[in-house]
Amino acid sequence: MPTQINTDTLKKAEVATTLAKNMITQAIEQSAANPQLAEEALKQASQEIAQAQTMVSQVQSTLQTQAQSQQQGQS
Repeated sequence: MPTQINTDTLKKAEVATTLAKNMITQAIEQSAANPQLAEEALKQASQEIAQAQTMVSQVQSTLQTQAQSQQQGQS
């Protein structure tokens, strides 16, 4: 039985990283004109990155669990 990857979770992680990239770009553009807005954009980007990391870790953990189960089944 092949290992299954949760592509929905990875797509959500991809969306979160895209949002983070856009917020970082906004922070760069706003840094001189509006430092407060830039700071808020960076905080939001940080939250999106943390969410993406969590989602990727969940998929990784699932893959590792599936691989271990397969190895035990073959033993």
